[in-house]
Amino acid sequence: MAEAFKNLINAEVVRQVGQHLRRVWPAFDRKRFEKLALAGLEDLEFKARAQHLGQALQATLPDDFHHAAEVLEASFKPVTHVEDPDKELGLLRTDETGLAGWVLWPVGEFIAQRGVDHPERALQALHALTQRFTAEFAIRPIIVAHPELSLRTLTEWTTDPSAHVRRLVSEGSRPRLPWGLRLKALVADPTPTLPLLEALQDDVSEYVRRSVANHLNDIAKDHPHLLVDWLSKHMPGASPRRIRLLRHATRTLVKQGHVDTLRAWGLEPGFEGSVHFDVSPRTVRVGEVIALSASLTSRATRSSKLVIDYVVHHARPSGKPSLKVFKGQAITLEPEASAPWQKMHALRNTSTRTIHPGTHLIALQVNGQTLASAEVQVLDAIKPSRAT
Repeated sequence: MAEAFKNLINAEVVRQVGQHLRRVWPAFDRKRFEKLALAGLEDLEFKARAQHLGQALQATLPDDFHHAAEVLEASFKPVTHVEDPDKELGLLRTDETGLAGWVLWPVGEFIAQRGVDHPERALQALHALTQRFTAEFAIRPIIVAHPELSLRTLTEWTTDPSAHVRRLVSEGSRPRLPWGLRLKALVADPTPTLPLLEALQDDVSEYVRRSVANHLNDIAKDHPHLLVDWLSKHMPGASPRRIRLLRHATRTLVKQGHVDTLRAWGLEPGFEGSVHFDVSPRTVRVGEVIALSASLTSRATRSSKLVIDYVVHHARPSGKPSLKVFKGQAITLEPEASAPWQKMHALRNTSTRTIHPGTHLIALQVNGQTLASAEVQVLDAIKPSRAT
């Protein structure tokens, strides 16, 4: 069984933080920090653990934020390697040279809380932190409290040598970042970040470009017309790399069957033809796999570009289903021709979704239009028997 996500912050992480802060600032009260940080830690989930350690840092770092920021920066692992722009920061680990990786989430919590009254120094500290771990969550309170300063700084960072800093420009200012503080002003009016995204959409790093696509997809959820305008401006003559970014950026609108977005991609809403759809088996247990199959027959007089997705309406204890659209396949179907489609789907629990027993509706969607559906009865998983 995989290690619980919350255990990325554990007693050893607490020890590492205390060790390195004491190393760079001998006056640091390591014993008090560790006592505060370990108290009740085992009972908390991941995000609560990060906040808990952040509070322990609040109680033990210098009251002067500038001094505290200097101590924290001195404790970071040096950036001495030749940077791989697409290196996942979550793979970085603390070693004898300094702090890096998941251990720095609580440090971001501290900077976000204490640094909001010292925004220029806080942004400087986050610039350093994001090269050892992401600062996308920590920067958001600074953006809310100091939008003009933050946007000026983010604009400067679009040309930073570090791909991690450039990614922070996009990821930190996403209106609807999962797990992050919602940037309500940018949800209402995302236009202030559009110049940032324009500067980064052709970045050399795929790591940065993925963030730009996700940011644009956030905007699409509230302002689809802005994405249609973006396509009309940035698609003509676009490189294959930018085309991939734009497809990812408009994935939600395509799944929703947004007419203007479909037409921008050369797709017509719906499907002119017939569909046979089946799901097997119709009764499964949590954790098992179902097979989805379909046959599409065109009645159109010209070839049809089709995006085939499927939607799972997950049963929930409240009685109101939770919908999730899953990508299927893009095909071109010739006039009066038929094409098969198949997909295996696992109804198992993930870190972001719990599968509940009940009736789950599986719907086939073509160019954003639901054409067929089938119900699956999901039963509780069989609990392993205990040896006596």
